[in-house]
Amino acid sequence: MNPLDNEEMLLVLQQTLTKKRVLIVDRHAPARDSLRLMLAALGVTAVHGAGNSAEVIRQVKSNRFDIILSDFVLDDGRDGQQLLEELRHAHLIPLATVYLIITSERGHSNVVALAELAPDDYLIKPFTADQLQIRLVKAIYKKHVLRKIYEQIERGSLQEAIAACDRVIQQQPVFMYDALRFKGELLHTLGLTREAEAVFRSVLEGRVVPWAKMGLAVALRDRGALDEAEHLAEQVTLEAPEYLSAYDFLASVHEAQGNLRLAQQALQRAADASPLNTVRQRLVGDTAARNKDLLAAEKAYGKVIERNRGSSLRSVDDFANLSRVLVERGDVAASRKITADMKREWRGDKQAELASLITESLCLDAEGSPEKAAQLVGQALQLQKLASAEASEKGKHLSHRLAVDLAHACYATGKSAEAEKIMRQVAAENHEDPHLINHITSVFEKTGQPDAGKALLDQVGKEIIALNNKGVLAARNGDFEGAVQLLIQAVEQVPNLQFLINAAKAILTLIDKKGWDEDLAAKARDYLQRAQRKDRKSQKVASAQELYVAVAKKYGITAD
Repeated sequence: MNPLDNEEMLLVLQQTLTKKRVLIVDRHAPARDSLRLMLAALGVTAVHGAGNSAEVIRQVKSNRFDIILSDFVLDDGRDGQQLLEELRHAHLIPLATVYLIITSERGHSNVVALAELAPDDYLIKPFTADQLQIRLVKAIYKKHVLRKIYEQIERGSLQEAIAACDRVIQQQPVFMYDALRFKGELLHTLGLTREAEAVFRSVLEGRVVPWAKMGLAVALRDRGALDEAEHLAEQVTLEAPEYLSAYDFLASVHEAQGNLRLAQQALQRAADASPLNTVRQRLVGDTAARNKDLLAAEKAYGKVIERNRGSSLRSVDDFANLSRVLVERGDVAASRKITADMKREWRGDKQAELASLITESLCLDAEGSPEKAAQLVGQALQLQKLASAEASEKGKHLSHRLAVDLAHACYATGKSAEAEKIMRQVAAENHEDPHLINHITSVFEKTGQPDAGKALLDQVGKEIIALNNKGVLAARNGDFEGAVQLLIQAVEQVPNLQFLINAAKAILTLIDKKGWDEDLAAKARDYLQRAQRKDRKSQKVASAQELYVAVAKKYGITAD
């Protein structure tokens, strides 16, 4: 019997519906009011409204919503599907949140059903309160069935999440494919590539779905089968052109193959299909800049600024990116105009002031006024400390791209010692980030010292290995306290992904051996959170999180 036909279960879920917190997203206030009344008739009273994407971002950061009802057409040209992708990718809403899209066109439902991050359901206007209730109860039931998977993922206990997937597959065949998708992705996150590949192949034997093909493509890429992975991703772009992450993946494969031109083309195809997605436009700009296609980079960065204007998604980096490209193109006047726009939009922000000084110094250098440029660089170096402190107070860090631009300005004005110090720190903190390393390399090329750049990066790499090896060697020799001390020092000196993970693991190994220590555990949690912010998809981060959960469980502590 289908569990949804069970009258008792339906009654229980209808009763829980009255306790849910709901966010209505619609650009028209009357439409929000109408839906609010419909929900009130169902006994739902904790209802919030948002008229634009920026308000949605603010609301979800302040409240945990059980249900989001979003109109397909939003205020700024975005649609409800794009909003869902932004919320999920930024981890602003939990997996347990029900997300429904409301549309007046049946064609939209076909589009969102094929998307990488499909909504839980969609409603075609007009609809009744009864129809809304049925859809909500159905979606809530699915979330109820999958809740153990969500809980374990959010705890970081991925092996337990896989076990929860297996239970759903055995006990709830209606949701078998949902569980298989989670299982394949979790196996991949844990670095179990062959096992993940087997899951996705088994799905494809039963039904051809874009996510299974993409899961298989990712597994193939990670074990070096780039041509096979490329072929599968191309198939997805043809069979399900709305599955935009396939283009992003295709670009990553082309870049791994050393073909930036094809990578840029793949990203441009995705940007053309989803022109209002600023995250994707930014990727086009970054790739075009690395590919020396400055006109395409200018166009993409310009779109990012225009579409994020007034949005909480905006960034000083976007203005700095465009200004940098314009200076490189020789259009100093346009660069200054962008800088003036940034200063207006980010009035009072120290990082924006820093970006302004850096850009103007590069403009002056390009115009042949090195003395004036040097004066501004001096001011920028002093402001850098204030901007860094302001960012720390907000729980953020100073843009590393902006730091590299400052180093560029230093080199351009003869302040080589200051430039090298900045470059060393940025390279050490981001040696796992190929794009930022590429940005550093390009600055050395622009300033006529490619060999010096290579030597600096090589030396930083050796220093990182040496620093890390001290802590690792101590741990291997059984000196766990010494290993922890050395790796904590390494993190304080260079908070890169590798040191954050290794320090967290060393702390957890010490706790495992010596007993629970809340102060040390708090430090390990902090390092894991910082590592996760650097790379949420890192298999090493997932492995360290698994260790934390296991050690906490050993001592009867609930991992948070």
